[in-house]
Amino acid sequence: MTYYILRIYREFLNEIVAIPGRLIAFVFIIFLFLFPLIMMESFIIRIFILSAIFAIYAASWDILAGFTGQVNLGHALCFGVAAYTAGLLNLRVGLPPWATIPAGAIVAVIMGLIAGIPALRLRGFYLSLVTLSFPIILSGLIFLFPDFTGGELGIYGIDTLSGSRILDYYILVLAMLCSVFVMYKFTDVQSKIIRVGVILHAIREDEITARACGIDTSKYKMLAFAISGFFAGIAGGFYAHFLRIAGPSTLELMVSFQAILWTIFGGIATIYGAVAGVYILYPLIEMISLNKVGEQIRFILFALILILVLLFMPEGLIVWIRDKIEQICPRCKIVNVTLRRYCRACRAPLHLERKK
Repeated sequence: MTYYILRIYREFLNEIVAIPGRLIAFVFIIFLFLFPLIMMESFIIRIFILSAIFAIYAASWDILAGFTGQVNLGHALCFGVAAYTAGLLNLRVGLPPWATIPAGAIVAVIMGLIAGIPALRLRGFYLSLVTLSFPIILSGLIFLFPDFTGGELGIYGIDTLSGSRILDYYILVLAMLCSVFVMYKFTDVQSKIIRVGVILHAIREDEITARACGIDTSKYKMLAFAISGFFAGIAGGFYAHFLRIAGPSTLELMVSFQAILWTIFGGIATIYGAVAGVYILYPLIEMISLNKVGEQIRFILFALILILVLLFMPEGLIVWIRDKIEQICPRCKIVNVTLRRYCRACRAPLHLERKK
């Protein structure tokens, strides 16, 4: 027993403590679990619950645009259709949240595949415009059948996740961590379990070359649309059950653009950058809006923050911080703290000094 404890401890030191980015992520996770014990204010907990939902949503967009290069401007389609599906199944059929949320995610996958069909023929700006039209079309259908969808008011009275705000918080945090981990491993180039990340990178960099190398680019692009739609659907289902309402606002263009802005702020093609972008920007903007003046200028501040980040940190805030605190060994490719002079594994010099 002592042997296994020491082995886990050594692995913890070598794989988490020795790598600054992982150490920060570990501290952040501990903070999330201890947060309700520190802050009992219901409004603040509500903000962090919504942050967990939007973190799943933003990371799902990063799979599609950041890793595959398929810029989807209508990602709210999967989010909104899952929210409506979960709400309708709960109200009309009486299914509990643990059944309606996966069902909404499955419907979101179907809609994601439908939205992905143009990706087989279109690229770049033209694909983005086509995907932008799908939420608009669905919004029109919602207004066309108000007796079934609730029209402009949407559907309300949906069952809550648990009935307890604290329990809702821990459910969403666990769901967010599990979802982000799965998405990270799915897109990880160095993953030994799933080897899809390398293919997605190849499609993003040069689709023609990837096809010439024998990669079925159509299959993997549709897979990216399906996985992205699934996790966006998970977020939409949780959103409907937490707020107990699903309305046309879940399909608005701003919902799609928010995922893009959060991801670009944190760092595109990283997964964790999208999560960090949500947890930094969303609580900040919500806290600013508590003030009467702040409510009027919050979007101006939001735009200024994004402009400053894009000017001085074009790859994203989290990527910029990672590059400042981590140094990859040129010989063995192990991640080290920037302050180290020699690699912790092979003792190679990390900072080559130029001869004067």
